[in-house]
Amino acid sequence: MVVLNKIYTRTGDDGTTALGTGERRKKYDLRIAAYGTVDETNAAIGLARLHTRHDAELDAALARIQNDLFDVGADLCTPGQGKGPDGARLTVTAAQVAWLESEIDRFNAALEPLRSFVLPGGTAAAAHLHLARTICRRAERLIAELGNAANEPVTPELLKYVNRLSDFLFVASRYVNEKGTGDVTWKPGQNR
Repeated sequence: MVVLNKIYTRTGDDGTTALGTGERRKKYDLRIAAYGTVDETNAAIGLARLHTRHDAELDAALARIQNDLFDVGADLCTPGQGKGPDGARLTVTAAQVAWLESEIDRFNAALEPLRSFVLPGGTAAAAHLHLARTICRRAERLIAELGNAANEPVTPELLKYVNRLSDFLFVASRYVNEKGTGDVTWKPGQNR
């Protein structure tokens, strides 16, 4: 478990931050940007949860996801086979991806069929979940770039989890929009 007795250390005053391995990187490094965006996703989910408390099942799923996003961050902050300070390396697992897929299927089964693209909106909960979804998509793009263009190691399960998470957030946004009946849908060419 992490113990944080002192919040500021002054070690980042030079524009660098430490990975879980202790290696220092510039704060604008792609890996730092990736797990920073995962953190933004988590914060947006926290904001959405202000509006989902009335639905115990959805709120419990979102709480679990928030915890799992710290696993995602831990996976990202220890590149390659690097070990954390305690010697262990925390990675996202196939079981976490499978759980998320089962939650997508479970919530999606209750929805009205989708007949158009959905605009971000509807209830406050849906709007916040859409915001979390778009931030999650940005995190996914950064993680994919990190693993491909930057040629930095990224575990396959990590990328799968973040991809499925954006799908889950889309389904959850429809779920809180009266199970899809309250969706705000795109009307192609409506304003021409």
